[in-house]
Amino acid sequence: MSDEFDIHRIDDVIHGRLRLGVMACLSGAGHADFNGLKAKLQASDGNLSVQLRKLEEAGYVEIEKTYAGRKPLTRIAITAKGRTAFAAYRDAIEKLLPK
Repeated sequence: MSDEFDIHRIDDVIHGRLRLGVMACLSGAGHADFNGLKAKLQASDGNLSVQLRKLEEAGYVEIEKTYAGRKPLTRIAITAKGRTAFAAYRDAIEKLLPK
């Protein structure tokens, strides 16, 4: 472990497995729809909803609910704050790994 590592730099909001998966998906794509994330992360509706709410409360994602025709469509986008937090999280985790 690197001497630079500080356990307090690990963001608890991102560190949960499903929330980490959401952030990883969105950091590359920028946005995704709920069903796409659900399939990619193999999550249930309820669990994904709860985790998205935590990310939204932290300001890391924005959730937009609209309709496509008559079908509900939920789009999730990473925010600038979320990008910054995810970059800091990756940096903190990288410091754990041997070089």
